[in-house]
Amino acid sequence: MLLENSLDNLLAPSLRKSIEVNLGKSTLNKIEQRLMERHGLGIVQAIKDFNKFDSVLREFFGAGADGLETKFLQNIIDLKQQKKGTDNWIVIYDQNLAKIFLESFADEDKKAIIGTILDTPLIIADILEHCKVPQTSGYRKINALIDNGLLISNGYEVATDGKKIKKYETIFDNVKMDIEKNNVVVKIQLKKSSLNESTILQIISH
Repeated sequence: MLLENSLDNLLAPSLRKSIEVNLGKSTLNKIEQRLMERHGLGIVQAIKDFNKFDSVLREFFGAGADGLETKFLQNIIDLKQQKKGTDNWIVIYDQNLAKIFLESFADEDKKAIIGTILDTPLIIADILEHCKVPQTSGYRKINALIDNGLLISNGYEVATDGKKIKKYETIFDNVKMDIEKNNVVVKIQLKKSSLNESTILQIISH
């Protein structure tokens, strides 16, 4: 079963592009073929379950996989920041990822949703009530934030009929955005759980 880690969901599409740039399309196709044979997974799914991607990469490159994985990530996020401090900040350079954050905070409803669950996980109905966001567009926007990896499920609330309803929270405690040389640089302070559960960062940082 795939662990639902939003940080890995967030990083996977950009990481896939970076892998293609570094290894070339034909090598990427061979790796994807092998992932299908061994695990029945496409490249983006395997990146989200990074142990599987890592094991196949080692079949191709042996110990050289370590250096390659660091290289794949270094144009997307700054790992040094994450290693140095205990305050869990990572810096995002990838412009597609930066755009997800920019667009989410530029949208008043999404911004309100994020603000509501920054400290306390809530079920979707409670989030919408707190934010005073219309239900239909609210559900759509919450789902977009989940798909993009900004929100993660954390715990359940039991409804009166005994059904478990997922609670959601943000993957970060804090976000800063700067413009450097015409690029948007996003700094996010990850929740400790988001950092610890990310198979991508756990494998590449060690």
